[in-house]
Amino acid sequence: MQTSFQAVQLVEMVVPEQPIPIQHYLRQPQRLVKALVDPSRMEQLSADCFRLKLRPLSFMMFSVQPSVDLRVWAEANGTIRLQSIAAELRGIEAINQRFRLQLVGQLVPQTLSSVTYLQGKADLAVQVDLPPSLWFTPKSLIEATGNGLLRSILLTIKQRLTHQLLQDYCKWAAVQTESSETPAASTSFLPDSPIA
Repeated sequence: MQTSFQAVQLVEMVVPEQPIPIQHYLRQPQRLVKALVDPSRMEQLSADCFRLKLRPLSFMMFSVQPSVDLRVWAEANGTIRLQSIAAELRGIEAINQRFRLQLVGQLVPQTLSSVTYLQGKADLAVQVDLPPSLWFTPKSLIEATGNGLLRSILLTIKQRLTHQLLQDYCKWAAVQTESSETPAASTSFLPDSPIA
């Protein structure tokens, strides 16, 4: 029996003012991923692809551990986009063979009246063929449980985003500013120049 679950999460946050605009920070997707995910649960597969292992989750009578491969990239204006390219569900092989996960998200910097905001949206959808042991469970109960589980995953990501990301950005900006002010720096810092 195939079932679908879905969840959407929106985020908007004010960016603390720093000497270096956040757009420069956002051009480094690996920093974003490291700020959002416990480093012990993340593996970098290439310059813009990452494997994320979520904590084990309980769904009905099962315990599963999702693993998602994400492509994360930055556009010229600082917008960050992410998209799942593969997913695996460890714990129940029969479900894993009929498991599809799609995650699409974006984080856009916007400036209004000299205040910078980050606005984001994430859409998470899962399709899965349920094992026979759940076929007689009311579909409404299964869907409510699955949708709630996806919402909790996105909420956790949102909470880390609003705390960890801005904290990491402020630390990064301080280090960049400090290194540009040292006598060893051969050129003065230009706010509009790309930062490595």
